[in-house]
Amino acid sequence: MEYKTKSIASRIEWCRRQKTQAHTQLEREGWQAEEEGLQDALYNRVHTNQYQYSPPGVFKRYVMGFQDGQALIHTASVDQHFPTPAHRTHV
Repeated sequence: MEYKTKSIASRIEWCRRQKTQAHTQLEREGWQAEEEGLQDALYNRVHTNQYQYSPPGVFKRYVMGFQDGQALIHTASVDQHFPTPAHRTHV
């Protein structure tokens, strides 16, 4: 499942870079929330209660990060069980 970790780690790094370039506090909070959603998916934890009283856009970014992280994990597990022809070893 190395793919899972690498793809989520890349996305987390993207959020961190975007956060440093954000122009407003609300934009920074959105990138932070998305990053934490991705981390929560990776570590199998949920912190929606932390964001439920945040501005709606920030809450949506957390949920989006969490759902995207779950999708990346699911994709990695499917790829592991059903490798594409490029990933198959020759017999």
